[in-house]
Amino acid sequence: MKRSLLLVLGLCIFGLGIAFAADNPQMGTWKLNEAKSKIPAGVMKNTTVVYAADGDNIKVTTGGTTGDGKPVHTEWTGKFDGKDYPLTGDPNADSRSYTQVNDRTLSLNNKKDGKVAITGRIVVSKDGKTRTLTTSGKDGSGKKMSSTAIYDKQ
Repeated sequence: MKRSLLLVLGLCIFGLGIAFAADNPQMGTWKLNEAKSKIPAGVMKNTTVVYAADGDNIKVTTGGTTGDGKPVHTEWTGKFDGKDYPLTGDPNADSRSYTQVNDRTLSLNNKKDGKVAITGRIVVSKDGKTRTLTTSGKDGSGKKMSSTAIYDKQ
């Protein structure tokens, strides 16, 4: 009886995670629209961003280039609950937190060695076709920067 109850409880939690992911406008593949974006030279640029369900977590995978043009691939898996989760592949950060602000908006913090390096806000348009990421903080050399990246849903 206990095993059955635990199995049902586990399936319910898994189902809630899938339902959240299916209804979340952030989910899916996004491609950078460089013509509409304002990303300064020397700043890391994510050309592809993918949000996908990973059990009851969200997995965010990015591909792009570092500030000096080298290829970069990052991965983050966690929840949009404001807690720090490990970030791999980013030379300027080792953890990230996302907070769900409303149904179309996330805030984020990238940290390096426990210190906030980049803050940002992600807003998906009402029609769900574009995503705007505004960030500010310090680049890899410690210089202040800000950028606006516009992504199109694929």
